[in-house]
Amino acid sequence: MKRLSEKPEPYEMPNLLMVQLQSFAQLLEEKVPPEKRSKKSIHGVFQEIFPITDIHNKYSLEYVEYRIDPPKRTPEECKEKSLTYSAALWAKLSLKKKNEETGQFEEAITQEAYICDIPYMTERGTFVINGVERVIVNQLHRSPGVYLETEAKGAAAYKALLVPYRGPWVEITIDGSKNIGITVSKRRKIPVTRFFRAIGYSRTEDIFRLLVDTRKVKVKDLRGDEPYLIIHDIVNKETGVVLKEGPVKLEDIGLQTLKDLKISEIEVANLDDPAVDVIYATYRQDRIKGEEGAIGNVYRTLRYTPPPEDKEEARKYIRDFFFSPQKFYMGEVGRFKLNLRLGLKTPLEVENLEPEDMVSVVRALLRLYKGEEQEDDVDDLSNRRVRSVGELLYEQFRIAFARLSKLIKERMVLSDDASLTPRKLVNPRLVTASLLSYFTTERLSQFLDQTNPLSELTHKRRLSALGKGGLTRETAGFEVRDVHPSHYGRLCPIETPEGQNIGLITSLTTYAKIDRFGFLMTPLRKVKNGYVTDEIQELTPHEEANYKIAPADTPVDPKTGKILGDTVWVRYKGAYPLVKPEEVDFIDVSPRQLVSPSASLIPFLEHDDANRALMGSNMQRQAVPLLEPEPPIVGTGMEKKIARDSGSVVLARTNGEVVYVDSKKIVLKVPKRGRKSLLEEKTEVYELTKFGRSNQNTLINQRPLVRVGDKVKAGQVMADASATKNGELALGKNLLVAFIPWYGYNFEDAIVVSENLLKKDTFTSIHILEYEVEVRETKLGPEEITRDLPNVSEEELKNLDDNGIVRIGAEVKPGDILVGKVTPKGERELTPEERLIYAIFSEKAKDVRDTSKRVPPGVTGVVVDVVVLSRRKDDPLSIKVTREKKLEAERRAEAAKKQVREKLKQKIKELLVGEKLKKSLRTREGRILKRQGEKIDSELFEKFHPVKINFEEDIIENTEKLELVRGLLREAQELERKIIDRMNMEMEQIERGDELPPGVLQLVKVYVAQKRKLQVGDKLSGRHGNKGVVAKIAPQEDMP
Repeated sequence: MKRLSEKPEPYEMPNLLMVQLQSFAQLLEEKVPPEKRSKKSIHGVFQEIFPITDIHNKYSLEYVEYRIDPPKRTPEECKEKSLTYSAALWAKLSLKKKNEETGQFEEAITQEAYICDIPYMTERGTFVINGVERVIVNQLHRSPGVYLETEAKGAAAYKALLVPYRGPWVEITIDGSKNIGITVSKRRKIPVTRFFRAIGYSRTEDIFRLLVDTRKVKVKDLRGDEPYLIIHDIVNKETGVVLKEGPVKLEDIGLQTLKDLKISEIEVANLDDPAVDVIYATYRQDRIKGEEGAIGNVYRTLRYTPPPEDKEEARKYIRDFFFSPQKFYMGEVGRFKLNLRLGLKTPLEVENLEPEDMVSVVRALLRLYKGEEQEDDVDDLSNRRVRSVGELLYEQFRIAFARLSKLIKERMVLSDDASLTPRKLVNPRLVTASLLSYFTTERLSQFLDQTNPLSELTHKRRLSALGKGGLTRETAGFEVRDVHPSHYGRLCPIETPEGQNIGLITSLTTYAKIDRFGFLMTPLRKVKNGYVTDEIQELTPHEEANYKIAPADTPVDPKTGKILGDTVWVRYKGAYPLVKPEEVDFIDVSPRQLVSPSASLIPFLEHDDANRALMGSNMQRQAVPLLEPEPPIVGTGMEKKIARDSGSVVLARTNGEVVYVDSKKIVLKVPKRGRKSLLEEKTEVYELTKFGRSNQNTLINQRPLVRVGDKVKAGQVMADASATKNGELALGKNLLVAFIPWYGYNFEDAIVVSENLLKKDTFTSIHILEYEVEVRETKLGPEEITRDLPNVSEEELKNLDDNGIVRIGAEVKPGDILVGKVTPKGERELTPEERLIYAIFSEKAKDVRDTSKRVPPGVTGVVVDVVVLSRRKDDPLSIKVTREKKLEAERRAEAAKKQVREKLKQKIKELLVGEKLKKSLRTREGRILKRQGEKIDSELFEKFHPVKINFEEDIIENTEKLELVRGLLREAQELERKIIDRMNMEMEQIERGDELPPGVLQLVKVYVAQKRKLQVGDKLSGRHGNKGVVAKIAPQEDMP
């Protein structure tokens, strides 16, 4: 293997699954102590919903803290039994009752209540829901904040859009008639002057001062023809009479009048300023000039009902509508974006809108109108953010908890006082059902694409602009789908589907990370005075905008780090100027930085046409794992990284030595840490998947790469998976290809293949098919799994065992019986003869029909596994399965006990052999084994196990050794007790039977492995988008 022209990279590529794992860990915060939990975790939802008080204000249910139990089953077990891999959420709740006399809440009952089962993420970033692996795709949506836009055509020429995290969108527009108004989610337009009056700025002059620049001028300095607008009332100082209500134009009132009234100073706004012009025009068009009228009108517009008598109540409603976090929630992100866009200094904790924000937004819109502001680019990644798993589930928890809160309030009112406890108030089914429905119905929760390790990894790193709160395919225009300069190093410009979703579904690049606000960051190396440093900064698009950034392949002196050449191409503010090396601020970390893992597997990608590279990266995900994986001759160096991070290969968790290997497991002996246990050798067992079935029916099969005695380091690859070879991704085969016509068989992208490929099994793959049989309770009695089928020949039953289930290893073809099953037939009026037969043979002669599961047409293969799940206890099949499971549990326990005893014997032998006895050595029954003065030899322990020997007396001089021996015996007893306890727990679980859907008594799953060879009609493709369909498999001698 030779690496060509590979540059050392100073910055390690992050784990490719980090997006999913980190986000989910942040939602649960299991390792964080309760007092330090953040409000982005479930803790935040509890704080938002609790305390809950009933309508009579008699009870208050308060939240203290929560904990999460570890999942009871493994993901594999959940897949086998069609269950959900989940963890139980418990919350410590405190119920307080109001004391009628003091009016305080007191006498609390505090207890832990079970809230729900949270579907739990596996180590590979997936969820197992009802036995099926699913993944939650990250959503890319418009970030909360404020956006300034201009529309060339149409009425509203200028507009500011306020987008909250939750709540109605608010639009502020300036139309052709210079009217500036506010529209809330398609309601009627409210003039700005009227809006500000309604929220508490009752005087017109205050509104002008807020929104436009005003100044005070001396009357004696005026000429009288200035385009000034006096913003306040003109008052006769002597009489106190208002002559003219402001605002009023200077030319309308006349300079002489001001002088006559002895007014020395006036406050004015300049009408030549377009902003003043707009506000004055709006004021003139606003019919309602008074405060009360404004409140009533705005209230009616927002609520569609007449305002209440009490004006304060109406004003409170209006203020809450815009400025309370419940109705109009900006969130931390929204606040951050508002501050950034409007240059405010409000702390990030203020997650609602403030009246000052509205003022700033209107002023920014007026600046846009004057041409002093740039409009925002909504497709820039600084204005789009990622909602990952954690955030999407957080929203789901809010919805579920809101329902729960409603139910708790009802229960508080309805139940009697004495028996009320927090546990009785909470209904866990409600929350669990709400979460499960999200996982099964939501568009972003998808069936995991598991064709090969790459497709699985890509699916978890996908970003979708669709889904709840996102775009739809129909409304998304060309701009949203297009590649944008801000995508550089964040979103892959290549990997996106062809078809109606193009550009809406994208993929994260190899180095991209997500910051705390959900914006995408990319790492860059700092450049100082033309020298590249090792300092790395991760920049978001809005931070990057002001820097000049050079590409990763810029020539750099390897020793000094100086950028070579007189000029360098850089990217700067969406353009690509040539600058001097001293002007460069940053340089890219790596050339792979701008593509996704899929595209990074294409060698010589820089020479490919983008459209073809797109097909190439998409087609690698369709590759079926082959019988004999083969890594590419020309790779890119990303093959190892992708195989490791996809979670398909087995990696060592710690350093250690391999002590046992077979096809099903690897056992590592690892160094002991912490309290020294004398007996327990710390071993780690890695179970390997054999003949597993993926979601797409492809084979998941792990093969060990290590041998007994090998020393392994943490993170080393110990076993290969399907489509990997020696820890490298191996999706296809290295073939010899000729580009020549061949009798018209390869016309229009068709491919002629040599028969040799079939003989050598080059493109043979294994697929695992699952067949399920449910045994149900019917109206006429239960169905039954049996070998005793009506009108079926012995020949057809040859592969079935005594219970009527096909044996593992049997070769099956279409029409063969996999599971024999009979169903009771509909009853009819019986003849006396039949009655007599039924009376004699009771059950035997009951009418049944054959409803066996047979192999469907077109399927041949070998049965590789049978799983029987049963709720019944009494039928022969259940008894047999239970017995087998119990025997297996006993066998495991016996093996573990034997191992402990062997260890014990070995350790005691090492301590005592050769020691001289000062008292006779006896068995526990008192029989003498060795007399006083004799030496202990190793033969003794071959005949008598140390457990049977009495070491309680001081039999040798060395008491330290004796103490160690006694310690070992105690420890062995303790270990054996643990082994037996574990076995008893397993037995209990086996006795209990399996959880099955209602009405189902038994469930049998049969797995059939099928070999599929290359055939005409199959698709073959390379990594560069060169694809074709096999048109003919030509004999070897006919090949050119």
